[in-house]
Amino acid sequence: MTDTMPPSATTADGPAKDRATGRRPALARWRDFSLVPVIFVLGVIGFIVSPVFLTTDNLIGVLQQSSELSLLVLGEALILIAGRMDLSLESTIGVAPVIAMWLVFPAHGSRFAGIGLLPSWTAIPVCLAVGALIGAVNGFLILRLRVNGFIATLGMLTMLRGLQIGVAGGQSIIDVPGSFSYLGQASWFGLPASVWISLTLFAAGGAALAYLRHGRALYAIGGNAEAARAAGIRVDRVTWIVLCVGGLLAAFAGVLYTGHYGSVAATQGNGWIFQVFAAAVIGGISLNGGRGTLFGALTGVLTLQLVVNVMTLGGVPPLWNQFLNGAIIIVALIISRFASGEQQD
Repeated sequence: MTDTMPPSATTADGPAKDRATGRRPALARWRDFSLVPVIFVLGVIGFIVSPVFLTTDNLIGVLQQSSELSLLVLGEALILIAGRMDLSLESTIGVAPVIAMWLVFPAHGSRFAGIGLLPSWTAIPVCLAVGALIGAVNGFLILRLRVNGFIATLGMLTMLRGLQIGVAGGQSIIDVPGSFSYLGQASWFGLPASVWISLTLFAAGGAALAYLRHGRALYAIGGNAEAARAAGIRVDRVTWIVLCVGGLLAAFAGVLYTGHYGSVAATQGNGWIFQVFAAAVIGGISLNGGRGTLFGALTGVLTLQLVVNVMTLGGVPPLWNQFLNGAIIIVALIISRFASGEQQD
């Protein structure tokens, strides 16, 4: 997966290619804000459809749902910028909390029988470690065994889904550690804790991409991995790290989602990868790597959740949500194709 490197990338052919295609870096930066007017229009439509739209409870609900999805989008966005993709994030959001609970819950005294190997206060660290481990395994398959990344993470998605169902016995787990419940249901300064956590992580990720050497290296790797390697960037190491970070963020999303609803459904995360890619693509993240910002990805999440919310308030059955997500991806790809003038292989 290769793409044109951003103007800030340190390669010899980046600026030349921009001049050859007539691109203006300023226009690329403005593209990051392209969904802001869309969000405003959706707000107006939502108010017209139902006065409930602008109520505090409804808007906070949209932000809460966006925060849980946004962590998956954050992880996928970082991976896509580096020129890779990870489909297994969908399963990580469910299997990581289940494995953590299995390790900390006792064998007796609760509806879900664990093995009681670790104390209950380790539930969140264990969950995050499981997510990072999944990312590390994906990195080993892709970078060491040179397996096709799409197929490898698709297989991992299926395997992890089966692992979750097997460990949970095919049932939902309604016993949730107190630390999960706190982060999922607590309110800080009038907003759910998950909203503040999501905003903080997006800000940290955006700062890393803009100011840290390894963050800027993601654009170079996604734009042209061989040129990045020739420039002294340790491509495999950085890619491996970002895959681990993606898995960790997906596991953290699992913590927030599980704590919010007070249970782990047997199908938790099922179908989320379509929403993740829809949000990333409409937010300007290139599927070819090397282009996009986390601000754009965040606006993509908000746009997607607002569309779903407006449809729900308008009485549209939720069964149409998946159709809408797919349609949004296709439209966004078509717009991106003709706006950039590049083929999408």
